[in-house]
Amino acid sequence: MFYHLSQYLRDYDIPGVGMFSYVSFRALMALILSLIISMVAGEYFIKYMRSRNHIEGARDASIDPFGVQKKGVPSMGGVVILGAVLIPALLLGKLTNVYMNLLIITLLWFGLLGFIDDKIKLSGDKDGMKPRYKMLGQLLLGTVVGVVLWLSPQAVVRENVTQEIGDKEVVYHKSESRKSTVTTLPFLKNNNLDYNEPFSWIGNGTAKRACGWVFFILVTTFVITAVSNGANLNDGMDGMCAGNSAIIGSALGILAYVSGHIQFASYLNVMYIPGTEEVVVFLCAFVGSLVGFLWYNAYPAKVFMGDTGSLAIGGVIAVTAVIIHKELLLPILCGIFLMESISVMLQIAYAKKGNKRGLKWRVFKRAPFHDHYRTRMEADVKYLITRPKGLLFESMITTRFWIVTIILAAITILTLKIR
Repeated sequence: MFYHLSQYLRDYDIPGVGMFSYVSFRALMALILSLIISMVAGEYFIKYMRSRNHIEGARDASIDPFGVQKKGVPSMGGVVILGAVLIPALLLGKLTNVYMNLLIITLLWFGLLGFIDDKIKLSGDKDGMKPRYKMLGQLLLGTVVGVVLWLSPQAVVRENVTQEIGDKEVVYHKSESRKSTVTTLPFLKNNNLDYNEPFSWIGNGTAKRACGWVFFILVTTFVITAVSNGANLNDGMDGMCAGNSAIIGSALGILAYVSGHIQFASYLNVMYIPGTEEVVVFLCAFVGSLVGFLWYNAYPAKVFMGDTGSLAIGGVIAVTAVIIHKELLLPILCGIFLMESISVMLQIAYAKKGNKRGLKWRVFKRAPFHDHYRTRMEADVKYLITRPKGLLFESMITTRFWIVTIILAAITILTLKIR
């Protein structure tokens, strides 16, 4: 809103109005505003939820080897995160930008899915929303994002061109912008992959491009579903998901800024994507809200984000990566989320194999993976992974997962130069 207002008022020579034209100013303002909103609103939200007795009973029964009880802690704190992101985005973002609109829609849609799930749990059904309905909502949003990026005239890129001048290779960008299904591959010199390529046998016409875009939509839908579920699984310890997601959001913000800056994009030999500077504004609000939420969510938590927060967080991360054509970097950047998802799948598959033979088999002491470090082994169960033998405090597990995510984020950014 302020951006558009500044464009209207700049002809009147009002001092300071021009600041809202700068992405750096709006991004930092979004970061500060979201941080303040999250911290201030968090206190009132906790009091309100306690007065209404909206408490997540499932956490009361969770196993803690050190006897730490979490009774009386409100859930659905993701509402605070949503508000702390949405308000700065609406105030400081360029609302005619397709990427800003997609991220706002993603935040609200996944927040709504998580809110419904949390409400069902608070009503007494610990299983929450039926998985098929949650999956349907994720697939629907993924399809919408893919189709909008296909059809929107704003969603274009300017690809790299390499020219040899003497002994050096100079990278510059094509002057024309075009629709593209090209994405970034890590660690490869020619680091672009076109989703059209598997359909080269069709020819080079409209049919090939259409197949490429359909494939892109399928990949987008899969990425959004996978990352949102991974973030949801990671939300099992105080501050775990919020801290990891803030780190991931910061890394994506750097990638988005580079992609939207033509000089940096040329220097780093990445696609120039006009309009992604608004993604930076949104991500600054995203990171600020998560850091502010940690004020109350860090161990010992005074509020849990619930699915309202975790699903929305995962959705925003996935859609951002797709927008800046970096979705194939997510297995590195979101390595913690990936490990959480894989650990659950391995645990279920291995347990089923043991059950068929009348045995109790487990890969980990407990899944998702972070619970493996704070769970004691049972005498009648055969574990594939038994280390560490001792148990770790929740705060130590969370901090170590944050450190791993920082390392993964650094590696992700380094992929721009390591080829």
